[in-house]
Amino acid sequence: MTYHLSQLLTHRAAAAPRQTAIIDRKEQLTYQELDKQSNRVAHRLRESGVVRGDRVGLYLDKSIDAVVAIFGILKTGAAYVPLDPAAPAQRIGYIIENCQMKAVITSGKQEPSLQKALASSINLPVILLADDAQSLASCPATPPCEPGNIENDLAYILYTSGSTGTPKGVMISHRAALTFVDWACGTFNIQPTDRVSNHAPFHFDLSIFDIFATIKAGATIVLVPPSLSIFPLTLADYIAEQEISIWYSVPSALTLLVRHGQLERHTLPQLRTVLFAGEVFPVKYLRQLMAQIPHASYHNLYGPTETNVCTWYTVPPLDPARTAPLSIGKGCANSEILVLNRQDEIVAPGEIGELCVRGPGLMSGYWGLPERTAQSLTPYQVHEHLGPELIYRTGDLVQEDEEGNYTYLGRRDSQIKSRGYRIELGEIETALYSHPAIEEAAVIPIPDDEIGNQIKAFVVTHTDENLKVAELQTFCAMHIPKYMVPHQIELCDALPKTSTGKIDKRALKARGNGMLDSNYAQASPFP
Repeated sequence: MTYHLSQLLTHRAAAAPRQTAIIDRKEQLTYQELDKQSNRVAHRLRESGVVRGDRVGLYLDKSIDAVVAIFGILKTGAAYVPLDPAAPAQRIGYIIENCQMKAVITSGKQEPSLQKALASSINLPVILLADDAQSLASCPATPPCEPGNIENDLAYILYTSGSTGTPKGVMISHRAALTFVDWACGTFNIQPTDRVSNHAPFHFDLSIFDIFATIKAGATIVLVPPSLSIFPLTLADYIAEQEISIWYSVPSALTLLVRHGQLERHTLPQLRTVLFAGEVFPVKYLRQLMAQIPHASYHNLYGPTETNVCTWYTVPPLDPARTAPLSIGKGCANSEILVLNRQDEIVAPGEIGELCVRGPGLMSGYWGLPERTAQSLTPYQVHEHLGPELIYRTGDLVQEDEEGNYTYLGRRDSQIKSRGYRIELGEIETALYSHPAIEEAAVIPIPDDEIGNQIKAFVVTHTDENLKVAELQTFCAMHIPKYMVPHQIELCDALPKTSTGKIDKRALKARGNGMLDSNYAQASPFP
């Protein structure tokens, strides 16, 4: 019985020790090697005082070492917390303090930037994984003592953008993660012969499929170097060279491949399954991709970090005249979709409501935010003779069609997606307001076919300030991740106001887009 993510590796290492588990360009590890190396990391963490229930940070670039560290952390019974090495030190420091990490695993190259973020956490043990080979080699390669975890214990915490201006930690249990992993393995029939891409960074929830579904199936994880993502030609070559058979990424990465990867140079016979999630895939580019790689199947996966994937849709042949976005499909196995109106009544097919999810795949809550958790995970009476159970309210508006598939219509709040990242516009506004020269600030999304949304900021400065746009973008990059820095910043004398004195976001959307943003316009019919 598998009830802990680390058991996926233990079982596969016993069944197929010499099978290649992971590849990073020319470097690779077998299942047996991955199992033993992660055992050593677990023993090293135990020596540092890490015990069941602790949180351990992962401050490493995407690499084989990072995967070793993830399983090493899990084998101690602790939860791993992936950190983005490219994020501002202030954000990293906040996350370390917020979830009270017991240790952080990093490399010698990245330790100096980590130390800047540690601030008052100077006593936190820092383990130099890649540079401490001698110390790790002295640790046993045998499994550490069983930590005694159960499926409801935390497996990892992923920090996402928060509406209050600070990131919030989404807590995922082993049970929730395995619910998704079991579904994914069965649905996409992952085989030991498959080579599965890992395009997403490890602090992004798409990586859960890449790592754990692949390990469960005994297949091979092929790490996609981040540097290739900005060079579509080279990325297309890499997919061909590595003979990737299952691809999973945000649509914007596939859009770049279609537009600039010259896919016609490759037949990609091994590529049998293409999965995408995180943002809307423009139909015109998906149609071109399907024409270039006609032998593959295509699947649109939907779900916030709090549920991982909760609906999916197998893309049929696309009508040449179609421009409407894809459906997000139906609920995954062991997840139920409820579409509710403002009175918490289930709406009839064709009516608009908020997509809510029930099932074992839900998050455990937001770390240290009980009130925010209570707003998103709320009791709901599903069965008349049983007590209420928790459902997750996504904040997404959907409509069920005649085939039982759901169409995504927009958001009830200010959350958007850009390059697959979930972004709270309020967090960007908070960063802007922290600049001493800013008097007013408002941020809007501008739909973009390649990345989902561009981010535009409108700012008003104090009359005696002569602030430059480039200076403001540099300032933002010091306080928020690069993917949240506004693509455009417009300096204004004043911002439009509503009759109640609030900043008129509708007017700014019209000004920024030349028309009202569709997500905004479609939010109003919610009953």
